Amino acid sequence: MRRRTFLGSVAAASVASQCAHAAIPKMKITRVRAYAPPNLNPLFNQSNMVITVETDAGITGIGEGGSKDTIEQCAGRLIGKDPQFIEKLWQDMYRSFFYPPGREKIAALGGLDLALWDLKGKVLGQPVHAMLGGLARNYCECYITGGVGGGPSYKERAQAAIAAGYRAFRLDAASVRGGGTTFNVRERIHQVRRDCEEVREGVGKDGDWLIDFHQRFDFADALRGCKLLEDLEPFLVEDPVRTEAFLEDIPKLRRQTTVPLAAGEEWGQRWDFNKLVENHDLDYVRATLPNVGGITEMRKIAAICETHFVGIVPHFTGPIAEAALVHVLGTFPGPVLFEYNYQSQKIPYLPLYADFKDGKLWPNERPGLGVELDLKPLKMVAEITQPITDRVLYYRPDGSITNW
Repeated sequence: MRRRTFLGSVAAASVASQCAHAAIPKMKITRVRAYAPPNLNPLFNQSNMVITVETDAGITGIGEGGSKDTIEQCAGRLIGKDPQFIEKLWQDMYRSFFYPPGREKIAALGGLDLALWDLKGKVLGQPVHAMLGGLARNYCECYITGGVGGGPSYKERAQAAIAAGYRAFRLDAASVRGGGTTFNVRERIHQVRRDCEEVREGVGKDGDWLIDFHQRFDFADALRGCKLLEDLEPFLVEDPVRTEAFLEDIPKLRRQTTVPLAAGEEWGQRWDFNKLVENHDLDYVRATLPNVGGITEMRKIAAICETHFVGIVPHFTGPIAEAALVHVLGTFPGPVLFEYNYQSQKIPYLPLYADFKDGKLWPNERPGLGVELDLKPLKMVAEITQPITDRVLYYRPDGSITNW
């Protein structure tokens, strides 16, 4: 009986394996299109440009990010290729043009990568999180910037955010009261302290709050600000110093203050910040999609963070990327906190994107990224059907891509 049961299990596993293999048919990428939504964000690192990757099998993947020029160049390397080999396609787009891509181009590459993962999930009939090993959490906790109503004061807004189910309330240290652009840094530090006292009172003794310095402060003032907030126990202080000097200033800051530090929304790949993570100079990485190069790259960043017990608090970009973050970081076992400012907002071109309720983002079982797209409100700005073939790639003897 046991032998028959064992043989039956082996046979079933073999059939399942064959079915899984058969479920990925041979196909080719035939066309990539880029669409501008009605509310196109002009900032490349917060791009909500919509990307579609179409195949000769009639299956289309949906992504988000990049700009017209950067999408066109990366997409030219996809035409005619089999979309199932996502890692190889990522390496091809990254290495084909000799010079390593900068942050603008990495964001476009990442947008295309999102579409490739969405496409593969649709082919297999699985959500992306299932293809990444399955969820490690029931939902993703969120924070909100500015609040969900509740009154004019920081205390009232913080109270309302916590009552709405958000894990934390976030405020911006860079905003200038009364508007305008005059920014007196030394005066602002004292106002930050007063604002944060209100927020702490609003979230309660055991509630969580965070603050973004937005790189507005030089090192000495950033240190003053962090020291002034230590007794208020922020969840984190974000982007305390300028990005240009972060490799020097963040380690110095880490040694001189006890507040948790986060940075990374303006960075590109893992090589921008892996040393800070390895040395425990950061408590949270602000890496996000598609800026780091998509899901393919985010998985590697998550592995580095998990190795060194560093959390991930991704930056807020567009709604499709936000939906993708639930899939990839839902599988990350370390600390995660999402920025989410859409609430239950309807987006004209996305009948479905992320599942948000009670201050939390919930995973779903829809195939791919679980996003539905309505093209009618969108304006097509690029259509790529011709491959870029005048590039030379070099391969190792085993067929993997190497540098040239």
